[in-house]
Amino acid sequence: MKPEETVDYNFKVCWHAISRMYNTEATKADITTSIGFVLLNIDQEQGTPATKIAPLLGLEARSLTRILKSMEEKQLIYKVSDPSDKRLVRIFLTEKGLEKKEISRQTVKQFNHKVREQIPDKELETFFKVCSRIQGMIENKEIF
Repeated sequence: MKPEETVDYNFKVCWHAISRMYNTEATKADITTSIGFVLLNIDQEQGTPATKIAPLLGLEARSLTRILKSMEEKQLIYKVSDPSDKRLVRIFLTEKGLEKKEISRQTVKQFNHKVREQIPDKELETFFKVCSRIQGMIENKEIF
């Protein structure tokens, strides 16, 4: 079987292309794709518990720790201890973080808009179903 005939190869190549595209756009805003995704997952009103962000993005906790440290250094976020549970730390966006979140949001919206212009809804529905089924197979340990 040739690599281009395998499911994982096609996912990987497509994701790397998307990632490079997002990184090019993120660099213009002095952030990274990872930072952009974290920004998009922070609830500004309630704050987002740091422990909830990594699973939303499929990251390991230590990877998120490095990203959050970088975001603090760039003054995009600040942390607040939860008043009812001191072990819980909530992440909030600074004004600068809110600006970068909006740039990230617009970038994702533009990508999705362009894809939806070119690919019919029926094909995207099939794509989403296939992705969901593969992810379920992996999570349910049906492959290995």
